Amino acid sequence: MENFDAIVIGAGHAGCEAALALARTGNRTLLLTLSLDAVAFLACNPSIGGTAKGQLVAEVDALGGEMGVNIDKTCLQIRMLNRGKGPAVQSLRAQADKIEYHNEMKHTLENTPDLFLRQGEAVDIQECGEVKIVKTAVGEEYQARALVFATGVYLQSRIIIGDYTKDVGPNGFSSAKLLSFSLERLGIKLLRFKTGTPARVNSRSIDFSKLEVQYGEENIQNFSFMTKGKPQNKAVCHLTYTSPKTHEIIKANLDKAPVFSGLIKGVGPRYCPSIETKIVRFADKERHQLFLEPEAMSTNEVYIQGFSTSMPASVQREMIHSVPGLENAEIMRDSYAIEYDCIEPRQLMPTLQLKGHEGLFFAGQINGTSGYEEAAAQGIIAGINASLFLQNKPQLVLSRSDGYIGVLIDDIVTKGTNEPYRMMTSRAEYRLWLRQDNADLRLTEIGRRVGLVSDARYAMFNDKCQKLERCQNLLQTKVVISELHQLFIENDESIPKENMTIKDMLKRSRLDIFKINDKLHIFDEFDYEILNEVNIIAKYEGYLKQQDEEIAKFKKFESTLIPEDFDYLKYHGLRIEAAEKLQEIKPLSLGQASRVSGVSPADIAVLSVLIKKFNEEKRD
Repeated sequence: MENFDAIVIGAGHAGCEAALALARTGNRTLLLTLSLDAVAFLACNPSIGGTAKGQLVAEVDALGGEMGVNIDKTCLQIRMLNRGKGPAVQSLRAQADKIEYHNEMKHTLENTPDLFLRQGEAVDIQECGEVKIVKTAVGEEYQARALVFATGVYLQSRIIIGDYTKDVGPNGFSSAKLLSFSLERLGIKLLRFKTGTPARVNSRSIDFSKLEVQYGEENIQNFSFMTKGKPQNKAVCHLTYTSPKTHEIIKANLDKAPVFSGLIKGVGPRYCPSIETKIVRFADKERHQLFLEPEAMSTNEVYIQGFSTSMPASVQREMIHSVPGLENAEIMRDSYAIEYDCIEPRQLMPTLQLKGHEGLFFAGQINGTSGYEEAAAQGIIAGINASLFLQNKPQLVLSRSDGYIGVLIDDIVTKGTNEPYRMMTSRAEYRLWLRQDNADLRLTEIGRRVGLVSDARYAMFNDKCQKLERCQNLLQTKVVISELHQLFIENDESIPKENMTIKDMLKRSRLDIFKINDKLHIFDEFDYEILNEVNIIAKYEGYLKQQDEEIAKFKKFESTLIPEDFDYLKYHGLRIEAAEKLQEIKPLSLGQASRVSGVSPADIAVLSVLIKKFNEEKRD
């Protein structure tokens, strides 16, 4: 039996980050996967980032993770979403070359010291004291003190196309058929969720003259704070819409849709519905947007974003051929729905360790979440905490004011989820502070403390901090009226009556640091990243100060810790419903307790008194 410090089961986006975090902090780590061809596989959308997801990628990167570095290497097109809105909701999104994304991540894993890749199916887990034993389908056994489950959507997965079903994972990869039973023997409650992916069509068969071109942006930041140089756009995407005929075809075939016929049992994501669900739910909508996105430079396959379905293949063909530009489209891969097992995430602590099972951690879609970025975010935290566990060091818990990662984990372990959980900016109450551009300022020191931020990354971080300080100091520069006159006229701003500092100029809604620098050339030494961050800080200074005050109040509430051995059912002051739910969740702090579903502010007031009394009794 081969011995490791840690074993990671699954090499999707969660598993890759977890394994790298463990190996890079000096732990002999086995990464066990059903197929080496599925390492970091982009099974659905060939993209990284998006609304709220771009923030997650930046945070993974700031902690010392790999997703941001990998997408920068393999990016086909990059854009900033929500340009017309404020910085709190702006997020990077990039089309990835899905083949190169897989190749680059696999290359990184293969060349990381202390990390061992092995193709094999984990079928049974045994806990023997401090040691965990993983048995594979071919009879191999491995043991370790820490174990990270990052199995994605492969647990008892099956795809559905019309009335056809097959027990396989995404893209036809093997399903993990036995591991669910082993998890249930450990006392873990499982859920059954569902997701899906659209068809892929041959680019040669598309009439691009009927489509709107979607270009990438040129002057834009990278995902990773480590990447030097500007991102390069190598491809374009296209936009089209469903037609009235599309809607007619779908309505006429609803009886064949597994999502309505009852063939699909799993719960699907409300925020990413199938096209047939959209037609039923939004019956008054005349058309729905569809984006045609290239899958890779080395293939003609094009992904139809927004057209996920589990309709029979013959109906899918009719539906696609009813879309402008796709009248003669050649379908290369059918769309399908996929069902899979996942765990009830409230069984986890905010460290992503399973309650009552030291050394067992869970990350990614097995926790009931959806999306590559959500998976990577959990993966790096599970990997960090598994490493800290092996070192007998305190675990890392990111709070809701630390990052989107903190919001994501707090939501699923405190509130649970009854559908695949997706990160959105609206879930983050401190989103103006939790921006993509400042993720390194928020989290790099934490990554350094846990041993993931390299000397090179830390040197770049310190260099950025120094540049930010210099750039902010230049905002106090006073500019004479004669130099400002033309600038204010060109931007339809009223001309000031006296000299102004650049900081005061930035308070004007139609002026930004880029326009000012084009005229005055004061900030020529600084790159886009620095100027953008300084611009945001200056423009939103008042709002950021207000959010700082809110965060300070929040942290005070979070700092009231609840003892591990506190028995909620023992005290009569709490309502029975609140006591039972708190006993199940076992929140770490008064703040987390306040977010448990069914617990009222009155319950929290009583709990605060009871905790104080409990601590006093313990001291006596």
